[in-house]
Amino acid sequence: MISSKDALQALARQVAMQPQEEMLEVGKRGKRLQIGIPKETSYQENRVALVPDAVAVIVSHGHEVVVETNAGKNAYFEDRLYSEAGAQIAYDRKDVFKCDLVLKVAPPSHDEIALMGHKQTLFSALQISVQPRDTLRKLMDKKVSAIAWDYIQDEEGIYPVVRAMGEIAGNAAVVIAAEYLSKGSGGQGLMFGGISGVAPTEVVIIGAGTVAEYATRAALGLGATVKVFDFSIYRLRRLQNDVGQRVFTSVIQPEELRRALSSADVAIGALRSAEGRTPTIVTEAMVSGMKEGSVIVDISIDKGGCFETSEVTNHANPIFRRHGVIHYCVPNVASRVSRTASVALSNVFTPLILNIGREGGCANLIKRNRGFRHGVYLYNGTLTNESLGEAFSLPYKDIDLLFAAF
Repeated sequence: MISSKDALQALARQVAMQPQEEMLEVGKRGKRLQIGIPKETSYQENRVALVPDAVAVIVSHGHEVVVETNAGKNAYFEDRLYSEAGAQIAYDRKDVFKCDLVLKVAPPSHDEIALMGHKQTLFSALQISVQPRDTLRKLMDKKVSAIAWDYIQDEEGIYPVVRAMGEIAGNAAVVIAAEYLSKGSGGQGLMFGGISGVAPTEVVIIGAGTVAEYATRAALGLGATVKVFDFSIYRLRRLQNDVGQRVFTSVIQPEELRRALSSADVAIGALRSAEGRTPTIVTEAMVSGMKEGSVIVDISIDKGGCFETSEVTNHANPIFRRHGVIHYCVPNVASRVSRTASVALSNVFTPLILNIGREGGCANLIKRNRGFRHGVYLYNGTLTNESLGEAFSLPYKDIDLLFAAF
């Protein structure tokens, strides 16, 4: 006769052998985070900082995510998707800005700063060339810790968000140029690239960073001939190796660049200045020597542009003509493909947020992770960015020395 104990053990073994619901592994958390995702209000900013799939991962690790209603609308992510992922939908903006950590794409407006409380943490882009002095003052008065996601470095010293947005901008630059080369858009009536028996499109790319690399890949893939100019031999060599095939490369010399532009169908400005304004490389005289109906796509316009004739445009009115050359000078190219760009941002932000939780909060991660610390420009209201301090004559402290004092 089977004892009741044996029967229970047999039943337990039988249950254990049944198919079980998959459980997500939840690691030990140092701190439960409350993350607010507001709807972007900057002009033509269509991206959102976290997509629903990213929210689901963050919530599964025990954190709370509050998303303002319609925050993902311009990237085609509905409130329903965020709600199903475990987020709380806020119908009052004030609820989002009550969260300990506010995650944005664009820098905060004065109205948004007014909604923030004391000693909150802000993640957003830092646009030094357009960052108003009083914006910094308002953040400093509220003792905010502000981290610029475009200045955060990974383990290899690479800026992951800048690289992701650069990949998008490089590919988009070629798509945009192809659009405006067509007759229907006022161009020369050329197909970007080439076919058998027809000379290929000539493309000049100024810069040899991430944007230039992906623009080069896209242009070569369509059959164009590409010439790349940069100040750095190292960057030119790296681009050559990364692309995996021979392309024309040259250091920036005015006469060589002028000759290349005179026969070019497309010119792409892809220079990125480490600090301050992008240097103007292409003079108005060089632009006037370009072919009628040729296209300039100045991706560097967000930091002033590298063409003397460049002027900021927008997605509603993206182009203008000067000397018969079509100029496309929209600063926020990634917003043109807002869904793709939002997913790319989430891919960087999600592991970062989980790491903050594991470390017990932003302050601990700032202390322990040098790459993350590189993105901090305000810590508890103290300015820690030298460029901002010198640009606006504001007192600043070296963040390494600041932490050494604790």
